[in-house]
Formats: sequence, C-alpha cells, structure tokens
Amino acid sequence: MKISARNMLKGKVKSITPGAVNSEVVIELPGGQEIVSVITNGSADSLKLATGKEVYAIIKSSNVMIGVD
Repeated sequence: MKISARNMLKGKVKSITPGAVNSEVVIELPGGQEIVSVITNGSADSLKLATGKEVYAIIKSSNVMIGVD
C-alpha cells in the first residue's frame, strides 16, 4: 500500500458500533492506546472490518488542533 499521508498507525479493531449511516470504529494500538474513527457503513462493509482485524489508521490533515485546560 502506497499513500501520501505520513501518519499511519497500525492496530487492531477493538470494536465496531454501526449506526444508521456511519459506524464508529475503535482501533487499539500496540501500546494500548485507542483511536476512534467514524466511517460510512458502506466503507466498513467494503473493508470487511471485524473485531480483531489488523488495520491502519491513516491520518491526513492540514490542521491539527491542540487544547489545554
């Protein structure tokens, strides 16, 4: 797989919560951290996502917001 995004995190699908249009996908990274993505149900089906499947979280954004208390 070749892509232009520089931020790729490999992990395993921890859970998938389907909704009416979109699914929330929780990916567990090797260190135990989690990242959550919301994708269309069609994309989840096309990728054949299932709990335990190895996937990549690919992050490409021109803006990353940071907040503090």
